[in-house]
Amino acid sequence: MRVLISLLLFTSLLVEADEHDHLYEVDEEVVLWMNTVGPYSNRQETYTYFSLPFCKGEKKEIGHYHETMGESLLGVELEFSGLDIKFRTNTKKTVVCEKKLTETDYKTLLYAIQNSYYYQMYLDDMPIWGMVGEIDNTVNPPAYKLYTHKRLDIGYNDKQVVDVNLTTDGRVDIRPGAELTFTYEVQWSKSEVDFTKRFDKYLDPSFFQHRIHWFSIFNSFMMVVFLVGLVWMILVRTLRKDYARYQKEDSLDDLDADLGDEYGWKQVHGDVFRPPSMPLLFSSCIGAGYHVFTVAVITTILAIVGEFYTERGSLLSAAIFVYAACSPVNGYAGGSMYARFGGRHWIKQMLLGAFLLPSMVCGVAFLINFIAIYYHASRAIPFTIMLAVSAICLFVILPLTLVGTVIGRNMAGSADYPCRVNAVPRPIPDKKWFVQPWLITLAGGVLPFGSIFIEMYFIFTSFWAYKIYYVYGFMLLVTIILSIVTVCVTIVCSYFLLNAEDYRWRWTSFACGASTAFYVYMYSMYYFFFKTKMYGLFQTVFYFGYMGIFAAALGLMTGTIGYVGTAKFVRKIYQTVKID
Repeated sequence: MRVLISLLLFTSLLVEADEHDHLYEVDEEVVLWMNTVGPYSNRQETYTYFSLPFCKGEKKEIGHYHETMGESLLGVELEFSGLDIKFRTNTKKTVVCEKKLTETDYKTLLYAIQNSYYYQMYLDDMPIWGMVGEIDNTVNPPAYKLYTHKRLDIGYNDKQVVDVNLTTDGRVDIRPGAELTFTYEVQWSKSEVDFTKRFDKYLDPSFFQHRIHWFSIFNSFMMVVFLVGLVWMILVRTLRKDYARYQKEDSLDDLDADLGDEYGWKQVHGDVFRPPSMPLLFSSCIGAGYHVFTVAVITTILAIVGEFYTERGSLLSAAIFVYAACSPVNGYAGGSMYARFGGRHWIKQMLLGAFLLPSMVCGVAFLINFIAIYYHASRAIPFTIMLAVSAICLFVILPLTLVGTVIGRNMAGSADYPCRVNAVPRPIPDKKWFVQPWLITLAGGVLPFGSIFIEMYFIFTSFWAYKIYYVYGFMLLVTIILSIVTVCVTIVCSYFLLNAEDYRWRWTSFACGASTAFYVYMYSMYYFFFKTKMYGLFQTVFYFGYMGIFAAALGLMTGTIGYVGTAKFVRKIYQTVKID
C-alpha cells in the first residue's frame, strides 16, 4: 500500500507541472518545440522545421500529443527540438551537433537564405521567430551566411514562464563540404511580468488602436446616422405622398380611376409576394446567410471574452464548433422560407442549405491540399482531419439542419402575406436605365463596403502578415454598422425597383446586399498586388482561394441581412395601404 501511494505521488509530480498547466519546478524540463520554416513574404507557405538540414539535440524524442483540429488546419507541425532546457537553470554555450554540408544541403540552405526563410518555435506555448540566415551584400559576389547559434533569454515569474526572446548569431559562410557546428545557450532571469499579461508583448496597440482606426469607426458610425436619417426622411415623406395619392385614387369611381395616371409600387401588390425564381436555391442562400451571421456574432463575442490569440488554433476550433452547433438556425430559416414559397422538395433544400458553404470550403481546400502535397508543405491537411471534418458535416451539421428544417416548416412554414398573389404574373414595364436590377445591385454594395474597408485592411494584415488581431470589440461594432448600412441601402434600392413596377425585389435585395462581397474581393486583389510581396503558385492559390471563400461567406451574410430588412419594409408598406 505504501509503495502504491509513493508511486501515485511520483506520477502526480511528473504530470503536475508542464506546458499544459504552465507551472514548473526548479530544474524541471521546459520543452522547446520547433514548428515550421518558410519564406517571410509567404506566411502560409510553410514547411516542417527539419525539412532544412538542421539537426536535433540529443534529448529523447517526445510527441506533441495534444494537437487540436485548429492546429492541424493551420499547418502547425510541432517537433521536439531535442535541446536540454531546465527551468531557472542557465545553460552555457553547448554544442547541439556538428554537420558537414553536402551539395544538396548547400543548395537547400542557399535557396532558404535567398528567399528570406524564417522559422517559428514554441516554448511554453509562447511563439518565437528567427531568421535562417542573411545575405552579406558588402562583398562581391554576395556571401550567404547561416546562423548557427541560438541564445534563449527566458523570463520567469515564480513558477511560470512569462517572457522569451531569441538572439541568433554564429554567422557562417555556407559552401559544399563546409563543417558547421550548431550551438545554443539559455539564460534565465526574474521578470515582473504577470503571467496573464505575458502575450501583451506580441500585440501592437500602436497599429490596431491607431487614431485612423478610431476615426474609421467614427466615420462609419456617422454614415449610419446619416443613412438612417436619410432613409427615414425620404421614405416617410415619399410614402406619405404615395398613401395620399392612393387614397385619392380609391375615392374616385372606377372610370376615373381607369383614366387616371396609375403608377408606383401599389400597382404590383398582386405580385410583390410572389415566390422568386429558383426558390430552392434562394431559400438555401438565406438559410446559409442566417447561419454565417449567427456564427460570426457568437464567435466574435467568444473571442472578446476568451482571448483566443493566446492558444494556437483556438479561434478556428471555436468557429468550427460554433458553426456545427448553430446548424439548426440554417435549417429553420431556409426550411420555413421554402415552405412559405410552397416548395415541395424540402429534403433537397435542406441538403443544399446544409452543404452550400461547406462544399465551397471543401472544394477550395481540396485544390489547395493537392498543391500543398506537391510542395511538401505543412499546410497539407492530414487524412485523419479530413475524415474528422467529413464526420462533423455528416453526423453533426446534417442532423441538426434537419431538426431545424422540420421545426421551421411546422412553426413558420405557412404564408401569411397582406396581399393575395395573382394567378398570372403582371408584365414588367420598361424602366429607366438607372433602375435596372443589375445597376442597383452594383450600386448597393458601395456604401456598405465603404463602412468596413478600413477594418478589412486590419483583418487582412493580421491574417496575411504577422500581426495578431485582438481588437474583436472593433470587429463586433463594425459588424453591427455593416448590418445597419446594408439594410438601409437595400431598402432604398428595393423601393426604387418597386416604384418602377418591378416586383422581383427578393433576388435584387439579396444581390444588392451581397454585392459588398464583390468589392471586398476586388479590394483583396489590390491588397495582394500592392500591399504584400507574396509570390509563387502555392501562396497565390492559397490567397485567392480562401479570399474567395471569405467573400462568399460575407456575401451570403450581407445578402441575407439586406433581404430580411427589405422583407420587413415591404410587408409593412403593403399592410398599411388599402388594397381592394
